[in-house]
Amino acid sequence: MLKKFPKTHITIAAATSVVVAAAILMSPSADVEANRMAYALDLNEGTVTETGDTGNSSAKQASSSEKPAHVVASIADQPQLPEALDTAAAIAEASEPELKWQEYRIKSGDTLSSLFSRAGFNDGIMLSVIHGDGEADKLQRLYAGETISFATDDAGELAAVDLQRNLLETLRVEKTEDGFKGETVVREPDVKPAFASGIIDGSLYVAAREAGMSDRLSMEMAGIFGWNIDFVYDVRKGDRFEVVYEELYLDGEKFGTGDIISARFVNRGKEVVALRYKDSNGDTDYYSPDGSSMRKAFLRTPIDARVSSSFNLQRRHPVLDVVRPHEGTDYAAPPGTPIKAAGHGRVQFAGWKGGYGRTVILKHGDNITTLYAHLSRFGKGISTGTRVKQGDTIGHVGSSGMVTGPHLHYEFRVNGSPRNSRTVKLPDAKPIPKSEMARFSKFANQQVAKFELFRQDYQQLAMAADE
Repeated sequence: MLKKFPKTHITIAAATSVVVAAAILMSPSADVEANRMAYALDLNEGTVTETGDTGNSSAKQASSSEKPAHVVASIADQPQLPEALDTAAAIAEASEPELKWQEYRIKSGDTLSSLFSRAGFNDGIMLSVIHGDGEADKLQRLYAGETISFATDDAGELAAVDLQRNLLETLRVEKTEDGFKGETVVREPDVKPAFASGIIDGSLYVAAREAGMSDRLSMEMAGIFGWNIDFVYDVRKGDRFEVVYEELYLDGEKFGTGDIISARFVNRGKEVVALRYKDSNGDTDYYSPDGSSMRKAFLRTPIDARVSSSFNLQRRHPVLDVVRPHEGTDYAAPPGTPIKAAGHGRVQFAGWKGGYGRTVILKHGDNITTLYAHLSRFGKGISTGTRVKQGDTIGHVGSSGMVTGPHLHYEFRVNGSPRNSRTVKLPDAKPIPKSEMARFSKFANQQVAKFELFRQDYQQLAMAADE
């Protein structure tokens, strides 16, 4: 935290006073007035040196060769010096001005100017802060729910501003000799593994909550297994899951959860195991123990919602009341629900397309396209020619075009021919490369062994609780 005077300067000044005083006390006591001497303190060399007679101008100055041994001495040779430096540090600490803090919770509609004004500072000071060095300009990016704090020194001048983004991240702008300077301070949480297990009786999310998992972890688990399991139609009563995940702690207090480390899902008697692995390039993904990717080249569904109308080439159109092939799958969802790109590709079309309304068409390689229709709006940066990655938000659910209500119409085409996106065989994503396989195999064996230990401990605790 910024102080009005740098701590190092205060410490040096205090140390100078103490050492000089000690040197004077150790000099001869006779004829003190007539022979009062001046001393130079060299902190780099660690020496105290006589510079001349300040008490009697007529007194003869001794040459360096005539100086007594006690006049030029190494600081390290003085037995009183450690105590002197400790005293200097204590003086410096006591000299630090006490900062006073004002804290405000940012609400919708607040601006940086209004917050500075509330804290008693005008726009001129605000501009000097945000035009400072480092990351000071990031102070302008405010979001409701964050906390901003202002520190003033004893003179009432602004000394620092803290913008707390969340429990781990704070943007700190401090006043220095050269003006304000900002930097992002990130705290590292303590990470501990935790285990959860559940049996599905109704829905996956209810079972996960009963197992102590957050909704975010439930969504992450569904995302990991979503390429192999359709959680809307494939899940059955009695299916079960086991998950090892990260719990995050700060100052000994749990405040959230991290990523899933490993997981096992049994669907209709078929077991699927996923392990999180960071490769030698630093990229992280989920793989089965044999090195196969848990992902497919395409998402089975681009949205988390129920099917309202299936793929049917003989369907009667709900608006026109005529038999017209339904070459895609409809997903009913509230307006604004995010829609994900089913796979890596390029935006072939983004605009209005007749009865489809606001539409995005993605081209994946040479022979596959996906279509997303009836959008309320496009995703940020989505336009013809844009490259997208699997999972990117390419639009939001709406009711544009010829529709009876808000939903997503999704089509999957191979060589221009429509295919049922829920049953078409999807190509796998790339597995662990051969060059990485030995490293991965060692990791996978360790993770599977740890997973079994967690499971055994959990079962023992559950049995003990039932007794």
